[in-house]
Amino acid sequence: MKNFSSLLLAIILFSSCAVIRPGEVGIKQTLGKFSNDVKTEGTILYNPLTSKIVKESTQTKNIKLVLSLPSKEGLSVNSEISILHRLQGDKVASVLKNLGPNYENVITSVFRSAASDVCAQFFAKDMHSGMRANIEKAILEKMKINLEKQADGIELIAVLMKRIQLPRGLASSVERKLQAEQDAMRMEFVLKQEKLEAERKIINAKGERDAQLIIAEGLTSGIIRIKAIEAFRELARSQNAKVIITDGKTPLIVGNETDTKQNGNKSKK
Repeated sequence: MKNFSSLLLAIILFSSCAVIRPGEVGIKQTLGKFSNDVKTEGTILYNPLTSKIVKESTQTKNIKLVLSLPSKEGLSVNSEISILHRLQGDKVASVLKNLGPNYENVITSVFRSAASDVCAQFFAKDMHSGMRANIEKAILEKMKINLEKQADGIELIAVLMKRIQLPRGLASSVERKLQAEQDAMRMEFVLKQEKLEAERKIINAKGERDAQLIIAEGLTSGIIRIKAIEAFRELARSQNAKVIITDGKTPLIVGNETDTKQNGNKSKK
C-alpha cells in the first residue's frame, strides 16, 4: 500500500511539472485564462486538473508558399515564397489571445493580401530583375502594417521571392531583350577600344611629326659643319688609307685607296 501511494504521488508530481527548453517559452493557462508570467527556460509547476502549460517556439520560422502573383499588365507570375518570422517571447499571450495557436494562417493571409497589392504595381519582368528586392521590401512593410492591426508580438524578418517563373512568351521576350542589351554593351566596348586605338595612333603620329620638325629646325648650317668635322675626325683616326672627295664642307665619297686603285686598273683594262 505504501509503494502504491509513493507511485501515485510520483505520477502526480511528474504530470504537474513542465520543462521549458532553450528557444521556446511557456505560459500557464488556468481555466482558459493565460497568465502574465512567461517562462523562458526551466520548469513550471501547475495543477493538471485546472491548468495546462502552452509552449511556443521563439526561434525563427519559415513559412513556404507557392502561389501566383498578379502583375501590372495583368499577367500571373508563379513564385516560391519564404516568410521568415518569429514570436516575441514576452508577447506570446497577446498573440494566442488574438490569433490563437494557428497564428501562421493569419500571417499567410496577410501576405497574400499585401503581395497582391504590391505586385500589381510592378511589371512582370520587374519580379525577375533587380527590382525584386524593392518588391520584397514593399510587401514586408505592408504586412507589418496590416499585422499590427490584428496582434502585437509577431516579428516579421523578411519576405523572399524565389524561383520566379514568368509566362512562357514573356520569358522568351525578356531573354531576347537581355541578349540584345548584352550585344549592344559588347559593341559599345569594341567601339570604345577602336576609338582609343585610333587616338593612340594619332598621338603617336603627332609625336613623330613634332620630333622630325624639331630635328629639322635644329639642323642649321653651323651644326651640319660641326657634324662634318666630327666625321672627318673619325675618318682620320682610321689606319686605312682613304680617298675623300669633298666640297670642303661635307665628305661626298669615302673609299679605301687600295680599292680605288684596283677599281681604276680594272677600268683601264
